[in-house]
Amino acid sequence: MYTLDRSLIANLAPFAGLTPQDLDHILAKARPARVAEGRPVFEQDAEAHSFFLLLDGHVRVVKTTADGEQVIMRYVSSGQLIGIAKALGRSSYPATAVAAVDCMLLAWPSEAWSELTLRYPGFAANTYKAVGERMEEAHDRMVELATAQVDRRVAHALLRLAKQTGRKTDEGMLIGFPITRQDIADMTGTTLHTVSRLLTAWEYLGLVKSTRKKVTVVDAERLQEHVGG
Repeated sequence: MYTLDRSLIANLAPFAGLTPQDLDHILAKARPARVAEGRPVFEQDAEAHSFFLLLDGHVRVVKTTADGEQVIMRYVSSGQLIGIAKALGRSSYPATAVAAVDCMLLAWPSEAWSELTLRYPGFAANTYKAVGERMEEAHDRMVELATAQVDRRVAHALLRLAKQTGRKTDEGMLIGFPITRQDIADMTGTTLHTVSRLLTAWEYLGLVKSTRKKVTVVDAERLQEHVGG
């Protein structure tokens, strides 16, 4: 029988303010899981049997529409909970989560959700705050998709990812996981051709640098100004 070290979660936002004993009790119900790049953590409309904490890696959340189109809703970075269908009052997952890189997670059975949120009000408050922030972000993206020109949508997606996951390099802020031009198109409601055209133009202007599955925002301020603030 293994014991998970509380240091795995002690400094993460969902567990802020909890005592060492609280953390040990929460971890006693968890199991570790590894998910290889490109594999699903869970799939849309499947029974929500577990919820997860992403310890290391990045996860792509994809929604399939009624007509079969796939839309990338968001990228999740380490330290965040995913698959919390119970927090939304659902018994199934509303989207598919795919490992963008090899990922390490902790998984809890969904039956533990009610106990943990009732027993640890701080955990519940932290989690529902995160849910609210995600819903607000989704709302903002819907407005952006409906009203913003495509170059602004693509620029904002790159700036958002660079801010959330970026790693500083000599060239600028490298988005912290492999991302293709098709991924960017799926995030922004446009086509691969349009994304390729924009990135090529922005590279010429010295705003971004793009290679296979890597995008670096070279000059975030100029990119923001270029698409109109």
